[in-house]
Amino acid sequence: MEFNLFGKISIVMVSLALLVGCGSKPVKNIDNSTISGVSSISSVENAIIRAGAGLGWIIKKKNSGHMVGKLALRKHVAIVDITYTKNSYSIKYKDSTNLNYDGTNIHSNYNGWIQNLQNAINVQLNLQ
Repeated sequence: MEFNLFGKISIVMVSLALLVGCGSKPVKNIDNSTISGVSSISSVENAIIRAGAGLGWIIKKKNSGHMVGKLALRKHVAIVDITYTKNSYSIKYKDSTNLNYDGTNIHSNYNGWIQNLQNAINVQLNLQ
């Protein structure tokens, strides 16, 4: 009898943890992250493209200082605007599919993807 009660409590606890983990959070944007020690805007462009590619992002240059990144995972799609100079870069939400964006909040996985992209860009910039 104790095992059945323990099993039921375990199932409830795991279910609650999963529900909490799948919530929505305010959209994370990266605003003017500082770049130092980079000699040219083309070095920044290359670092962003390499960083994105390593994480599964498709990064396309729109014009000098502006790229659009797209990440498609399963049925989820995130699209971001990436603006940059040789001194800083920004990553801002542009659009999404199946991420429950409501104008302010988005599926919590999105913020992790943006944080990973920022970290990867910083690594690539430091390799310059």
